[in-house]
Amino acid sequence: MKDDDADEMVLLEKCVAFLNDIGIETTFRKIGNKSFLPGLLINKGTIIIDLDALEHPGDILHEAGHIAVVPAIDRSGLSERNIINRSNRETEEIMAIAWSYAACIHLLIDPFFVFHEQGYRGGRDYITDSCRDKNYIGLSMLERIGLTVNEKNARRLKVLSYPHMIKWLRA
Repeated sequence: MKDDDADEMVLLEKCVAFLNDIGIETTFRKIGNKSFLPGLLINKGTIIIDLDALEHPGDILHEAGHIAVVPAIDRSGLSERNIINRSNRETEEIMAIAWSYAACIHLLIDPFFVFHEQGYRGGRDYITDSCRDKNYIGLSMLERIGLTVNEKNARRLKVLSYPHMIKWLRA
């Protein structure tokens, strides 16, 4: 990160505090250019942050989403290298997108902090437009694993619906 990105640093600190509070461990250290996303690496269920190499601080919430949506038994072994080989990787990717959007709303952070122009293979506008229109990508998947509920089920259960989360980590 550049020193003049004070606002992004405040948001990053807010995200790190949130992640640590919900049980996703973070640590700061040099990782060089050994990661898929500059300045971020998942290793054994921990998010490693290299502030000197970090280009998009919002990426931390998407990476946390990967950790949050895998079964608890898999979480401590999750690393950047094995995410791509997981049998449900496409489903987990979509859930990580939905999870990170919910985290932005929870933290009162503009979703464009996560859904920046350089990410999501040009699909950023599709994702953010869908969320704005309440056609949430991945909602049914997050529901299926018990993290949230849709509006209809929320009324029946008398709880808040997505993007509110019932819990942040999959059992």
